[in-house]
Amino acid sequence: MDEDIQTGTIIVKNISYDLSNLSPEERHRLRHEAMHEKHKGHEAMHAEMVFILLISLIVSQIFLVVWKSKHFKSFQLVTMIGMWIIPQIISFKLGNVRFIIIWFIFSAITGMIATKASQSPIKNSTPRLFYKWFLLVHKVTYILGIAGYVCLMLTFFGINFLFFISPTAALDLSVIVMFYGVYYGVLSRDIAEICSDLMAAKIGYYTETGIPQRSLETNTCAICTNPIMVLNNDEALIESTFSLPCGHIFHEFCIRGWCIVGKKQTCPYCKEKVDLKRLFENPWEKPHMLYGNFLDWIRYLVAWQPVIIISVQGINWIMGLE
Repeated sequence: MDEDIQTGTIIVKNISYDLSNLSPEERHRLRHEAMHEKHKGHEAMHAEMVFILLISLIVSQIFLVVWKSKHFKSFQLVTMIGMWIIPQIISFKLGNVRFIIIWFIFSAITGMIATKASQSPIKNSTPRLFYKWFLLVHKVTYILGIAGYVCLMLTFFGINFLFFISPTAALDLSVIVMFYGVYYGVLSRDIAEICSDLMAAKIGYYTETGIPQRSLETNTCAICTNPIMVLNNDEALIESTFSLPCGHIFHEFCIRGWCIVGKKQTCPYCKEKVDLKRLFENPWEKPHMLYGNFLDWIRYLVAWQPVIIISVQGINWIMGLE
């Protein structure tokens, strides 16, 4: 420690002092004066850095809003790529093996399903497989996010001591579980939204603008292309259906996947608005939609916040601010 050094010299206001000839009180006073002299003017530098940070946040926010409103597709794609790559780069740098392994497993399965969804022609089983996987991921991440948050609150109230768990371990576990839920929830929703648009367009019953390529038959679900009701001599397969105000009927599983996973609020065929309150009547189903809206807000923190912070640090470095 510098305070324990009693020999040598110290320079204050261009005057050199021999520490061995000074009392402990004088050595402490001179070190204090030397520290203030060294950091003189840093208040103005810190004010500049705060100003740069605020301006960068405001400008970046305006830029992102304009970009999203003018070119939503490119904004969505770049955001998804950033969310997919940036945390992985940070994990490699920090040596987080657990996250890297889970990331590779998730990417492999999702990549395989996304590849099937982008093939042409699409198999009849692909839409069901697609929505089953992303609905499963949505539910699992929803549970992880809620569990992590509940554990975090219980730790703040000291419940962890009842199970002989230290506060540090309880907080680490809560934050990790909540992060996994939020991160994979956001990433999977973005991938699912892009792939659902592509898959629906290839099926032909849906287009963002204009008239669909195919005419919808009465007994066909426009989302999965399978019959609404299958009747034959051996068995009758009847699945729950949902009729939209426009009169089009879909498998209930499919229309839920279209709204929750694909983040759509219109009919997959005629684009009439879907009444989500009527679709999700049960009280325990509404939190899924609220959780989805929360994930949309978190996207900014995961994908763009690190980019903004790195940009601010680069500006400070160029201007010689420490």
